Amino acid sequence: MSNSTFVVIRRPGPAWNDSHPMRAQADWDNHAQFMDDLAARGFILLGGPLTDSRDILLIVEAGTEQQVCETLQRDPWEPAGLLITDSVRHWTILLDSRKR
Repeated sequence: MSNSTFVVIRRPGPAWNDSHPMRAQADWDNHAQFMDDLAARGFILLGGPLTDSRDILLIVEAGTEQQVCETLQRDPWEPAGLLITDSVRHWTILLDSRKR
């Protein structure tokens, strides 16, 4: 099965401490290592916080929406309540300057 591209929106969960920046949240090192590994494997293509909200945008490549959800549930921040995966949507890319 070939991979598809998905747009994922994550947001801070109930354990998020608004008085701390992202890198000062509990268990930052394990979360960062997990996310870096996903990027190194090509699962996460792009990712980062949106500047006009508390949301985090990820562009991921996976076989199915279920695979996206199951993979992100292994992020140490999900069971700890620091992040919640709010939406996962399939994205049909029509324009891509990277393929020149």
